[in-house]
Amino acid sequence: MKKILLIAALSILLISFLLIQSCSKTETISRNDPEAIAMSMGGEGSSMLNNTELLGKKIFFDNISVPNNQSCATCHSPAFGFTGPNAGQNLISGIYRGAVATRFGGRKPPSAAYATLSPIFHFDDDEGIFEGGNFWDGRATGEHLGNPAAEQAIGPFLNPVEQNHPSKESVLRQIAASKYISLWNDVWGGPISFATTGQIETDYNRVGLAIAAYEGSAEVNQFTSKFDYYLKGMVTLTELENQGMILFNGKGKCNLCHPSDGDQPLFTDFTFDNLGVPKNPGNPFYGMNNVLLPDGSPINPMGSEWIDPGLGGFLQDHPNTAWRAMAAENWGKHKVPTLRNVDKRPGPGVTKAYTHNGVFKSLEEVVHFYNTRDILSWPPPEVAQNVNTDELGDLGLTQLEELAIVAFMKTLSDGYVIKNNGSQ
Repeated sequence: MKKILLIAALSILLISFLLIQSCSKTETISRNDPEAIAMSMGGEGSSMLNNTELLGKKIFFDNISVPNNQSCATCHSPAFGFTGPNAGQNLISGIYRGAVATRFGGRKPPSAAYATLSPIFHFDDDEGIFEGGNFWDGRATGEHLGNPAAEQAIGPFLNPVEQNHPSKESVLRQIAASKYISLWNDVWGGPISFATTGQIETDYNRVGLAIAAYEGSAEVNQFTSKFDYYLKGMVTLTELENQGMILFNGKGKCNLCHPSDGDQPLFTDFTFDNLGVPKNPGNPFYGMNNVLLPDGSPINPMGSEWIDPGLGGFLQDHPNTAWRAMAAENWGKHKVPTLRNVDKRPGPGVTKAYTHNGVFKSLEEVVHFYNTRDILSWPPPEVAQNVNTDELGDLGLTQLEELAIVAFMKTLSDGYVIKNNGSQ
């Protein structure tokens, strides 16, 4: 009997030891392995990556900044639908500090998921509007690299209020010293070259192309939401979600800018719009008149008087004279974001920020604004001209109808799990 008890005790100790080791290993992976972080999104999209996508992923999660404390994922986290992951910061402003902690930009991080599906920035002559590109103002046009996401990916590295590298060469040298540099050599057929300005330019562009390859992979653009499975006939929507879908495509007019038709709808038409969103009083960029860059110039000379010109600000300095002439009529317009993963977050009590300046803190607040902007006492718009008065402002939705639209949008988060017993 004693022998049996001894064996049992030893077995329990062995199992406990293995469990502790397993938990320890899992904790180490979750904290230090960028691949494990992204894989935590789950779903069928978390699949094998090709070498170019894997290289892009390594770069995406690496702290390539000065100082080296900020990665792409710092502002574009998988757990938050590849947008800002700091719930506390989202509650305050939704606008993130750079690698230099005292520096802030003026806009909320847009989602990097599904961004690769945006067309090259162009003017649609038939519609008379601009479409495509990346960033809120469309300035990552895709005209240079043939891919707006690739051009967007290499912008923050050199931005002093983001990753703060002084030069393209500086970015490349940090990558060249990384543990994954052999993967670079496999993908591009040789090491990073610093011999000429032209070679530095070529390799810097390759950084963007690799990141865009990852952002375009099935691990990022998963199409694994409840709504995707609904379209495949694998699940049904609840009564409230279904009502929300009908309202989304009808009375709520949401589908006019966020089309939901097709087998894999992207919930954006890639256009630009001024929704009449108020200024965000918590925007830290208003205080950047007191924060100086190394050359002595303030980050935001206008201080609290600054307003975000959006697309118009990009167009006013564009070399295309015809586009430059259209800056005023596009002043204050921002890119229509995808609604995929719009509610993606670790839990219902975790705050996300919405719109270009992060002024709204919940989908309920966003929908209520769309519904009542012109009939309730909302603060004035940040940019008063070019406000869209045709598709929002007085939609006549009841409170229950607002909640139904929110319930539908919550079905758009990737990583939805269908239980084995067929329940949802």
